[in-house]
Amino acid sequence: MRVGVDVGGTFTDLVAVTPDGGLEIRKVLSTPDDPSVGLFQACDSLTVPTGAAIELLVHGTTIATNALLERRGARTILVTTAGFEDLLWLRRQDRASLYNLGQDHPPPLVRRADVVGAVERSGPDGVLTPLGEVEVERVVANVRALNPEAVAVVFLFSFRHPGHERRIADALRTALPHIPIVASHEVLPVFREYERCATTTAEAYLRQLVAGYVTRAGAAAASRGIGAFRLMTSAGGTVSAGIAAESAASLALSGPVGGVVGAGVIGAVVGDANLLTLDMGGTSADASLVRGGEAREEGSTVVGGVPLALPSVLIETVSAGGGSIAWVDEAGALKVGPRSAGAKPGPACFGRGGTEPTVTDACLALGWLDPQWALAQTVHLDPAAAAHALESVARALNCDASRAASGIVDVATAVMARALKRVSVARGVDPRHLTLMPFGGAGPLFGCALADQLGMRRVLVPPHPGVLSALGLAAAAERIELVAALHRRAGAVGERSAVVAAYAELETRAGALLPGAATQRLADCRFAGQGYEITIPLTNGEPESIEAAFHAAHRARYRHGGVEGPVEIVNVRVVAERRAPGLVLGRRAGVGRPTPGSRRLIVKGERVRAQVWPLGELPPRARIPGPAILAGPDATALVEPGWRGTVHSSGAVILERV
Repeated sequence: MRVGVDVGGTFTDLVAVTPDGGLEIRKVLSTPDDPSVGLFQACDSLTVPTGAAIELLVHGTTIATNALLERRGARTILVTTAGFEDLLWLRRQDRASLYNLGQDHPPPLVRRADVVGAVERSGPDGVLTPLGEVEVERVVANVRALNPEAVAVVFLFSFRHPGHERRIADALRTALPHIPIVASHEVLPVFREYERCATTTAEAYLRQLVAGYVTRAGAAAASRGIGAFRLMTSAGGTVSAGIAAESAASLALSGPVGGVVGAGVIGAVVGDANLLTLDMGGTSADASLVRGGEAREEGSTVVGGVPLALPSVLIETVSAGGGSIAWVDEAGALKVGPRSAGAKPGPACFGRGGTEPTVTDACLALGWLDPQWALAQTVHLDPAAAAHALESVARALNCDASRAASGIVDVATAVMARALKRVSVARGVDPRHLTLMPFGGAGPLFGCALADQLGMRRVLVPPHPGVLSALGLAAAAERIELVAALHRRAGAVGERSAVVAAYAELETRAGALLPGAATQRLADCRFAGQGYEITIPLTNGEPESIEAAFHAAHRARYRHGGVEGPVEIVNVRVVAERRAPGLVLGRRAGVGRPTPGSRRLIVKGERVRAQVWPLGELPPRARIPGPAILAGPDATALVEPGWRGTVHSSGAVILERV
């Protein structure tokens, strides 16, 4: 059995791929104080067939994300080149908000008093100021006096000349053997000193916390007889617990990435390779993009105001989850988020002590959710508690509770639509040519409304939408990505041997980390003088293909690619990957076409009577006219008036505007 477990803000979801290729699903409440408790509660609730065992457990965790958002990592000391101690505060000298002069960037992870300057200096061609032994001893003594919990070492041009950085790191590891010492040439050996410094500092800040969590979870998995324990990275692949413990910053988007991978799997089954995805969970909603069956990857991301220049799937997160709290500001405007009711106490309708109105309370009040259906374990929905919580918003808006609930879902829809536009329109992609895939516990309720706002005509509700992130984890490939700075002219005479040698070194390292994996060569390229790069794959792995591939990629992204001038290779990358076996989808709990129920609900302020169908028990090619509710064990979908659904053989439901 292969098992994927996604720990969300409210629920922990499990999908197990059984030996015959089928799926088993579990959903339990998350345990924010220690996410691994909920992780193994879900695992322990799984019935393992006689003679079978859990061969692989893949975990999507928010431990690194939450630590960055809540600023609860290790007290980190930064050692950097003397004269550049203010680098993290100078940033790129951009504004936090273009039109708000009073808004500041979030503070760095390091206090200014915890920065130690080392008298040394390297340039692009080598050492400019030597690092003496006396200076090494002084730096080590100053760091020890600051009583650090972690140390980051970042020197100028260490991506090309790491000698000074290596000497300081080795001396610190000898003097402070129980403290994580992180050197930038080990974490991110590429140029741009600010991004390299911020990423290395984040790695040091997170490593102790993440390593402790991963070690405990790995030991708990081993004690249960689980064969292998792996974690999802921000780049959309899985790594072993040992690698995860040494690359904590790469887990910053571990949680939401599983859903994008799962969306790609379902898209391939349905035959739709171009998707706009929305994962609406309990705390937030995550928008992403899948083109040609592959998740859109970015060379960097920002989490909690901290830039991380590491490969990551494109994710745009907004505070519009099912547990996001609705409120009215001083000017009388209705707002949703950023505060969330989380797992404890949760929305008011959970009956766990919550009193503030949330998006879930609004959906229940509108009749979209069935109060008789248990969401997880013993969580039943209480309509009276939801109505009571909505009264505060209704009074502030001088309206009844149903209008307040409609307003809350409208605001949440608008917030999510903006996130979807940022991952599509803002990147030159027309959403009208894509299919919207909403998932998560609440996502399919908003699919039609979001498609209307973006002018989209097709919505794909995946099978098991409430646990698609966990399904993506179970189906994810093992993946390692390595990068090295190069800075060479593409196609220049005499440069080919240097390019080939750089790739060979990375492939050797990747083979040692992931034996037997298929490898792919990529390059970060730009026109000479540009300040940004495009990552392109090499055709058949040959360096001679770089120029033509770059021109084509530049034209596809920016609509021009015929700029006169040489093409530069900035970095070389190697991706090693081992794909997981395929999944079997489409098995139904029932036989034949079930008889629908019926109930009244409110859609766009209008009261309508909708058919209620059991999601997951509908036969292939069944037609579902709107308005309708598709009620499943892990999520509920709303087919709005003017839309019609068709059941795919995989169990997915394809919604199209009539």
